[in-house]
Amino acid sequence: MMRLQKYLANAGMCSRRAAEALIRSGRVSIDGEIVTELGSKVDPYTNIVCVDKTRVLWKKPPIYLLLNKPKGVLTTVRDPYGRTTVMDLLGRVQGRVYPVGRLDKDSEGLLLLTNDGALVHRLLHPSHKVSKTYHATVRGRPSKAALDLLRQGIEIEGKMTLPCEMRVLETTRRSTLLEIVLKEGRKRQIRLMFNTLDHPVTRLIRIKMGPIGLGEVRPGKYRILTGSEVESLKKAVGLI
Repeated sequence: MMRLQKYLANAGMCSRRAAEALIRSGRVSIDGEIVTELGSKVDPYTNIVCVDKTRVLWKKPPIYLLLNKPKGVLTTVRDPYGRTTVMDLLGRVQGRVYPVGRLDKDSEGLLLLTNDGALVHRLLHPSHKVSKTYHATVRGRPSKAALDLLRQGIEIEGKMTLPCEMRVLETTRRSTLLEIVLKEGRKRQIRLMFNTLDHPVTRLIRIKMGPIGLGEVRPGKYRILTGSEVESLKKAVGLI
């Protein structure tokens, strides 16, 4: 159930304030009964709402999900070879959603999915430079000079990478764990960057996209973004 003025605003009829004026003036009905109380509620799936006897159809709100993608799962809507895709992990989500960008098959972590086309376009467009934060485990122990080179930008497949942030989190005799923040989303970028240094990536996890972090979501599970999280994403790309 939702408040009647919210229903009218969500349907694109008018603003909530204007909807309140319509209700007070006796121009709104629910199932044929005129309603003037602002506290009135409506079930958007079963009730018939009219303004001046013309039905107002409710628009389903967009869906915003955060999935922790496991290794070995494809970031695609469908696969012609029957391999497991991120869509297979969503279960009974009501409505179609689409991945925001990609994580390659061998990468893990945060993947946003939504049916809000305007937000997807802004999040992926290079002009907005939405940050993406990763934890990368690489073979060996790259030198400070090598990491500085990656921070400044290197040429990959004929094009320079943008400067990025990078810090060492942990080192062992055989590997190094780094946190990397990119402002672009080129295909397999981190793997290609470290291949040029002969320190191949052995594990890659995305832990954050823009203001949204992976948190405690377990691999293979998802959750719905909160209203404040959606608002923060839209602010990050200039939609509000």
